[in-house]
Amino acid sequence: MKIVTAEEMKKLDRKATTDYAIPSLLLMENAARGLVDQVEKTIGPACGKQVVILAGRGNNGGDGLAAARHFRMRGAQVTVYLFSPIEKVGGDARISLDIWMQTGGALHVVGSFRWNHLTQALAGSDLILDALLGTGLSHPVEGDYAKAITLINRAGRPVVAVDIPSGISADTGEALGVAVRADETLTMALPKWGHFLQEGLEHRGRLGVVDIGFPPALIEAAKIPVDLITPEGLVGFPPLRPRGAHKGTAGHLLVIAGAFGKKGAAMMTSLAALRCGAGLVTAALPKSIDLATAGLMEMMTLPLPETSEGTLSLAAEKMLLQALQGKDAVALGPGLSQNEETQRLIRTLIAEVSLPMVIDADGLNALAGDLSALKKRKGPVILTPHPGEMGRLTGKRADLIQRERFTLAADFAERWGAIVVLKGAHTIVATPDRNIRVNHTGNPGMATAGTGDALTGMIAAWLAQGIDPVDAATWGVALHGHAGDLAAAVRGEISLITSDLIEKIPEAIQTFRSAAAKPFFKTGETGAR
Repeated sequence: MKIVTAEEMKKLDRKATTDYAIPSLLLMENAARGLVDQVEKTIGPACGKQVVILAGRGNNGGDGLAAARHFRMRGAQVTVYLFSPIEKVGGDARISLDIWMQTGGALHVVGSFRWNHLTQALAGSDLILDALLGTGLSHPVEGDYAKAITLINRAGRPVVAVDIPSGISADTGEALGVAVRADETLTMALPKWGHFLQEGLEHRGRLGVVDIGFPPALIEAAKIPVDLITPEGLVGFPPLRPRGAHKGTAGHLLVIAGAFGKKGAAMMTSLAALRCGAGLVTAALPKSIDLATAGLMEMMTLPLPETSEGTLSLAAEKMLLQALQGKDAVALGPGLSQNEETQRLIRTLIAEVSLPMVIDADGLNALAGDLSALKKRKGPVILTPHPGEMGRLTGKRADLIQRERFTLAADFAERWGAIVVLKGAHTIVATPDRNIRVNHTGNPGMATAGTGDALTGMIAAWLAQGIDPVDAATWGVALHGHAGDLAAAVRGEISLITSDLIEKIPEAIQTFRSAAAKPFFKTGETGAR
């Protein structure tokens, strides 16, 4: 499923009417009917429900006005508050307004109703439908709209936003002043960038998609570069092993990780890789670290020379380069430390290794301020920064990274010819050709130590099994989030730790295997993060 900007959505709307002869009023009617269908799945039959709709003068308000008719036809008691003089409502929205008025629909126009009347109506409602502003907003909300949004948020009643919560930028997710906090957002045709960014993520609630009748060919022809990752889109997952497979044919991963006080990073990276099917895993780490005492009996180790601080020393270079023989992929960085000598070793390895490689954590820190090693590299590279690490790589503040996640990740991937996995809520995978894949799994409980190490191992495991780097990154990200969701369902978000997530990888693989044959994020279905 594609994810679009406000401008891309406008173009699709325009082409639907010009190239496919679909009347725009029909698109609005489809949107309204589909919206009410989905709301009934959430709150139950509309019959007898008190529904209050706040509508603006644009197409977002038009969707709300059309939805008012469908709610009423299903037996709901519907009241519309219009935040525009009637004469300023135009286009398809005006047609929907005229129908509502001609059929006797309850209507209150801003300037002619008392605000305490609206407050009482909201408090007594079973559902509030936000159809005030929509995706075209580009300036801070003020005046009557700001006052209405404040009342919606104070009402304490279920709120459904049409397309995007009013006050949220459809492109950046930024709250432009005050913004509606929705329990559910039902977006038209395709998700928007703002649903996955900044305040948009917090304000949208559950996210559902309403089919408004766009022909599939219309969307395909648009060449939209941003995709939502869904199990049915994970072509070939998981790879089928031949009956004669053995550990040597299932990929051998070299994990270069760990330091004094940070052996857990090497453990979690290695165990997650084994759980994702790597046939063999060798952990290269300072010689004073003994992972056998931690119970990881399935993993091999390569003890290496270390500094006085218990980190890998430059003397380990030759042994590491030799260790690459017979390996299929490398995971580099978790827990290696920022010791100066170790950082020099890391840069040397990045420049010299020709195997597919995942670089994370201290591997990324070693590149900050000196990306020359990345330019010299000899093989495909997947970088897995969190916003702070991405900020150090680009010289930009972490808050700017969060505000422009899609664009900045695509810029960096294109410039350096690397795949960028920018972690966070809705982790994204950006490719050198500027295509972006957005993850739809995961939860806030995964904000805990070690989940990034596990992701590194999971992605690297697929690389070791010969999966294309872009797919390996995509598979790892989606599976990582889903395993976290399964773990949170058992442990809760507050108590979730990385070992819980790793324990759920086998179940996540099995559920993805079955889900790949059927839709995961169906049109009209609400989903997790």
